[in-house]
Amino acid sequence: MTNRVKEFREKLGLTQKELGEKVGVSRQAIIAIETGKFDPSIWLAYDLCKLFGVSIEELFDFERSTKK
Repeated sequence: MTNRVKEFREKLGLTQKELGEKVGVSRQAIIAIETGKFDPSIWLAYDLCKLFGVSIEELFDFERSTKK
C-alpha cells in the first residue's frame, strides 16, 4: 500500500527515529512503512494520522492497494 508518511514526517521536521518514538515503534518500522515493505496495524495507522492531523485516506492510498 502506498502512503505519504515520509511526506508528512518531513513537513513536521521529524527524523524517522523521532517519529518512531512518538508513536512507539522503532526507526526500522518507520523505514519499512515509508518504503511500503510493511503495512501498519490499524492502531499504529490511527496514531500516525492523529499525530499528522490527517485522515487515514489522506495518509494511505487504499485505491492502489493490491490487498483486499
